[in-house]
Amino acid sequence: MLAEIKTLEGLARRLRRHSLLMTSEAASGHPTTCMSCADLMAALFFREMKFDPSDPYSPEADAFVLSKGHAAPILWAALHEAGAIREDLLTLRRITSTLEGHPTPRSPWVRVATGSLGQGLSAGVGMAIARRMDKRTSRVYVLLGDGETAEGAVWEAAQHASHLGLDNLCAIVDLNALGQSGPTMLKHDAETMAARWRAFGWEAKSIDGHHLPAILDGLDVARRTSGRPTVLIAKTQKGRGVSFLEGQEGWHGKPLKKGPELEKALAELGTNGPLDVPRREERGSPSPRPAPRPFDGHVQPAYKLGQEVATREAYGSALVALGKLSADVVVLDAEVKNSTFTEKFKNAHPDRFVECFIAEQQMVGAALGLAAEGKIPFASSFACFLSRAFDFIRMAAYSQPPVLVLCGSHVGVSIGEDGPSQMGLEDIAMFRAVIGSTVLYPCDAVSAERLTEQAARAKGIVYLRTSRPKTPVLYENGEEFPIGGSKVLRRSASDSATIVAAGVTVYEALAAADRLKGEGIAVRVIDAYSVKPIDAATFRTAARETGRIITVEDHASEGGLGEAVAQALAGTAPLTSLAVRELPRSGSPKELMAAHGIDADAIVGALKATRG
Repeated sequence: MLAEIKTLEGLARRLRRHSLLMTSEAASGHPTTCMSCADLMAALFFREMKFDPSDPYSPEADAFVLSKGHAAPILWAALHEAGAIREDLLTLRRITSTLEGHPTPRSPWVRVATGSLGQGLSAGVGMAIARRMDKRTSRVYVLLGDGETAEGAVWEAAQHASHLGLDNLCAIVDLNALGQSGPTMLKHDAETMAARWRAFGWEAKSIDGHHLPAILDGLDVARRTSGRPTVLIAKTQKGRGVSFLEGQEGWHGKPLKKGPELEKALAELGTNGPLDVPRREERGSPSPRPAPRPFDGHVQPAYKLGQEVATREAYGSALVALGKLSADVVVLDAEVKNSTFTEKFKNAHPDRFVECFIAEQQMVGAALGLAAEGKIPFASSFACFLSRAFDFIRMAAYSQPPVLVLCGSHVGVSIGEDGPSQMGLEDIAMFRAVIGSTVLYPCDAVSAERLTEQAARAKGIVYLRTSRPKTPVLYENGEEFPIGGSKVLRRSASDSATIVAAGVTVYEALAAADRLKGEGIAVRVIDAYSVKPIDAATFRTAARETGRIITVEDHASEGGLGEAVAQALAGTAPLTSLAVRELPRSGSPKELMAAHGIDADAIVGALKATRG
């Protein structure tokens, strides 16, 4: 045991030296936060965690999430010393290097991107859920900074993990007492920090984060604890090992200057002789990155034309069917399952339903963790409430998950009397802004079911926008809805304009077209069910053939369907955008759509006004 402790202490010193050298070479980075957690990292990577350095995606390996992502240099250093990466550590932060300033999946050893503080534990919860679903014995370790525990999202994750009894999850809080601009909230008050975690139902143990026997004992407690997750509150010193850095303010994000400053720090740390670094057994061929298994069969809608069904309800039915087709489908909900209709999935596949309660950040973070483990997560809530999780959504995109589907229901003023706090009016703009995202907006039950399946087979972040009102079934059950397409619902050789709509406004567009036809005015109508990617070719053809485009949407004018179509047209035709431009209030759906100028009357009026 003594020899092992000496080796781990030597490795911790080596990790500190690497962190100083890497950040000084890069002339940027956060060496002092690396130095505080070096002993913790040594214990985890060279004693506690099981992993094969030749197989970053092994399903049997323990997972590690560096929630305090600015400590990335010490993660790269630990992986390098373990033989898991061979890239030159001095390439840190270079554009040609996978050793980024904060962890991203450009390194196969990183499952989820971190660096926006307060998110790592949520992803860790999702990963632990996936491993329990798959009956795997591997564990998940999450290293947090004490400063990020001021984020409410940490406590959303903490209570969720406790509620689920995730005893395969261990969190470690690096209590180094210093944040970016000053002391952290609790400084070195480890007992108060531990009491907070105990209040959330965790097994909590305070330890000296620089004493290897205490660290190893704490990790052993975590491994033996059953029925609840464990957190170790590790009291540490920022800048540990260097006299002019240790416990000193003003060094956050500040690398040492090459020359006397760096040389003095390295001299204080000392050098190690040859270390007998614990090596892991290489088990053969590396595993592929976790991804959903291909599945056969298709969702089979069974509706009658004209039948009144809300798209949110059809979404729930499609999830049930998908759950039968693929065992990788997992559904998460934010305690609105009877409104999003995900309760249908819960009733059919209760072992793959995760109730996240009123905690949308945790829901999205856990969905990311599930996606990183090869699941197909569908996370659902009212569209307006997903906005509070936007930082989680953008970080999920940077994590490059195989697929992660988010569904926002109760969109637009058409929800009616509940009023503006419940109306998703910014969601299309929000999701269109996410790099690489897909945005789908069905108008009827058939398209809703088909697009739900398309979402499950897509890549990356997918957003499904479903509506509260019941709408008539418009399409035959066998109709296909490829991503990036659209449906031309009215067309003639004499069309003098094109109306582009999506969701509930498709029906307003059709009503307007029928009324105009009665007046001898022919117009084209297009259902733009794929908002991103948009069917630019069809819209350009329509613009060329009809001369004018009118878009109509139950969404704010900024960032919505109108701007997507305008971008596709690139100024090749006049465009009039009908959208919600004033703050709404309670009222009936019909009253509100009329008041905000997105009903059939408004479309007719806009078209006549543009005719001159």
